[in-house]
Amino acid sequence: MNLDFSDDQKQLQDQIRRFLSEKCTPAVVRSGLEGGEPFARDLYRGLAEMGVLGVAIPEAYGGVGLSHLELCLAAEELGRALAPVPVASSIYLAAEFLLQAGTEAQKKAWLPRLASGEIVGTFALVEGQGRMTSDKVAAAVREGRLTGAKSPVPDGDIADLAIVAARSGAGRGEMAISLFLVDLNGPGAARETLTSIDPTRSQARLVFDGAPAERLGGEGEGWAIASQVMDRAAILMAFEQVGGADRTLEMARDYALDRMAFGRQIGSFQAIKHMLADMYVSATLARSNCYYGAWALASGSSELPVAAATARVSATQAFQHCAKNNIQVHGGMGFTWAFDCHLFYRRSNALALALGSLSTWEDLLIERLRGANTQAA
Repeated sequence: MNLDFSDDQKQLQDQIRRFLSEKCTPAVVRSGLEGGEPFARDLYRGLAEMGVLGVAIPEAYGGVGLSHLELCLAAEELGRALAPVPVASSIYLAAEFLLQAGTEAQKKAWLPRLASGEIVGTFALVEGQGRMTSDKVAAAVREGRLTGAKSPVPDGDIADLAIVAARSGAGRGEMAISLFLVDLNGPGAARETLTSIDPTRSQARLVFDGAPAERLGGEGEGWAIASQVMDRAAILMAFEQVGGADRTLEMARDYALDRMAFGRQIGSFQAIKHMLADMYVSATLARSNCYYGAWALASGSSELPVAAATARVSATQAFQHCAKNNIQVHGGMGFTWAFDCHLFYRRSNALALALGSLSTWEDLLIERLRGANTQAA
């Protein structure tokens, strides 16, 4: 039994890594922190030309027509490089919503533009703090017009298209929520950039005042569709986190071998050895869970909800753990602006909140495991 990716898939991953090592240098990542563009437009354009954005989008809609396995590997490389591009919002979420619930006309209208990088998409769900539930959704659509506010919205300040969860019809609870396509450059839509721990993954507040809205999916099916897509996106984001965890482990290892103290490499000290060993264990465990998630995602397995929560929890913990310990291994220098450690620490904390907090996914994992055990009994 071979649980690894194929040679062709690894070759694709290697090509993406070489491209990012050349085009996504630390200077490119730092640009967003130092008042540059909100995201690396040239890098995003280059990824589109390589076919990375459209890797899991069918050829009929302007994509490459590969599978989500290849997209998982692309996500891992984006995470290693801390790529300051809106792939998660635009591809893991917006494109996935269209693939799962869009009509033929909606797919043809939007997917080619997302795959080419012509436009950026996002998903607007959250309204306030805490775990998001259907009861918290106040935004509403009446007679094709959307009114309400969403905050925070990932990449909402640069997005052209938003999939918005809003109330419609007379349903109750989750059945009251539907999804809508909204042109953020059209009338009735305004945005405000929010302060974020990682400006390379921007957040915004979107305010809608009678914005034209086109329904995506069936009436009252929005919450169910969103739950499915969020699970799929969680696996892809977990691969980003594993990529970041592996890179910070490499940074810590290399520094421990180069840095001398008291006439010895600091990597020879037991405390540093233990720290690196713990980082390796957490990153390897997360990778194992991500592979499980990749299989469930690509195969359409009924285990996808459990696999998604498992991958999300372990990858979040691994990236935060490795990013924090990377700073510790670097010592006092690790806390300075001159070193790149803080770039990974920022991203690890930003991704820990994306798609819902760690505690939210831990609760989901417990609920889903309990449900699976009940069914098995």
